[in-house]
Parts: sequence; C-alpha cells; structure tokens
Amino acid sequence: MTTPVDLRPVSVQQRTTGSGPSVLLLHGLAANDSVWERALPLLPDDCRLWTARLPWRTETIGEWDEQPNLRGWLAKALEAVEGGPTVVVAHSMAANVLLDLLDQRNRGGGDALRQFGIRALVLVSPFYRGSVDAFDWDTISYYLNDFHLIMEEGIRVHSDGRLPADVQEAMGRRVRDRVGPYGWFRFFDLYLRTPHLRTGGITVPTLVLSGERDFAARPEEGVALAAALPAGDCRVLPGCGHFPMIEAAEEFAAAVRDFIHLTTGVAAQRGHALLNALEPQR
Repeated sequence: MTTPVDLRPVSVQQRTTGSGPSVLLLHGLAANDSVWERALPLLPDDCRLWTARLPWRTETIGEWDEQPNLRGWLAKALEAVEGGPTVVVAHSMAANVLLDLLDQRNRGGGDALRQFGIRALVLVSPFYRGSVDAFDWDTISYYLNDFHLIMEEGIRVHSDGRLPADVQEAMGRRVRDRVGPYGWFRFFDLYLRTPHLRTGGITVPTLVLSGERDFAARPEEGVALAAALPAGDCRVLPGCGHFPMIEAAEEFAAAVRDFIHLTTGVAAQRGHALLNALEPQR
C-alpha cells in the first residue's frame, strides 16, 4: 500500500505538543519537511514544533514554478500555525522567500513581523549579496551551469554518502531537470533581489547559520546578511555544507535551541514554573 502524495501547495504539521512558543521550520528548494528529521528530536521539547510542506518541495517540484505568488503561499504557511509562529526557521531558498515576504509587507506600510506574530528568525544557508555589483556574468554562469551540484549535495547528505558518485550525479541532474529553467529563474530572481531588501525593517533577533563548506550559499554571504540586519548574528558551523541540520544535526540544534531560549525566555519561564511548583514544599 502506497502513501498518497499530498498535492496541496501548502500544508503544515504540528510535530510536538510543548507548552512553549511555536517554532515553524521551512524547507528549501527540491527538499521537503524530511530535511528536519535528524534535528527535530534535538530541538526544544518545551516548544511546539511545526513543519511546512511548500510548493517547491520534492514531490511537486515539476509544478512549483506555475505558482504565481511564492510570497503568498509562504504567508499561508505562517498563517496556518495556530496562534502564529513565534520563531521561524527557514532553510536556503525558503529564507529568501521569507525575507522577500517580510520586505514587501513592510513596504506596503504594515508591520509584517507583528502581523505574523514573529519574534525571532533563524535563517539557515541563505543566499544574499548586499550589492548589485556583486552579480556578474560569471556568477550567473556558475549558478546556471553548476545548479545540479546543489541538487547532488542534497542527495549526498540525505543518503549519508552511500550512493555511488555516478548515481548521485545522475539523480542531481534529474532533479535539476524537474526544477526546470523557469523554476531556476524564480530561484535566481530571488537571489538577484537581495541587494534591494530593506533589511533595516527586519528588527527581530535573527540568527544566521551557515556551513563552512557551503559552495552554494557561501558562508561569507551569511556573515554579510547578519551584518545588514539590525539584530543579526551569524554562526558558521565548521565542516559542513548547505545542509547543516543534517550534516551537523547536534551542533545545529544546539545553536537553534540556545537562540530560542535566549530570545523567547523559555528557559526563564521553565525556571519560574519550577520554583512555583516547589513553593508549597518550602
């Protein structure tokens, strides 16, 4: 018996039932919510953890480029979290769609962070360049002609490197072909717009996590993005590439866990609750 494929553009699933703040995890291009499986058990059990399945996921990657408004679909994922997500953790292209959404809402005269109830962000392996001049023909050639290498990287880390190199390469090219030229252009268009982001409007504490060996979203881009954010901080995780939540799950989860406790006061709340519980025994 096969499990039916969920063809809805967007769906969210609550993964834990803690009493603390809601944390929503967003996957990148040509991935799905399974990208978080290694890290999920290591993330705070006192939070309500949610994962989203987005239009650019593996199962529907051949059709995602037909979705007219990626920002709108991501907004639906944020709105589907009961009570709103206190913290949003976004990987790779999802981080760029999220930044684009917040920027556009702010330009429209609203307070996007307040609208969605977001108090903190974790941006994992985001694509970012602060200057238009940072994009040249060599950059476009690299991301166009070697785009399949990013797909290969995802296949390699998901399989723990068990697949032969030629199989990984063939699978990477197949995923690239499913993304297609229009899908690639939508990804690269998001990247091209990063110099125009009004990062000053994204005022919540933001942790940027980059992999030291990430050849797709290079770590210096994460450092630059964090520097451009009013309350940004970057941590470069040693020895891993574009998928730190898989390659360095424990270190990744520890960084996210500490950041959530620091920015939402969960640890302090737990301490107060413990003291209150012990009060009658004094």
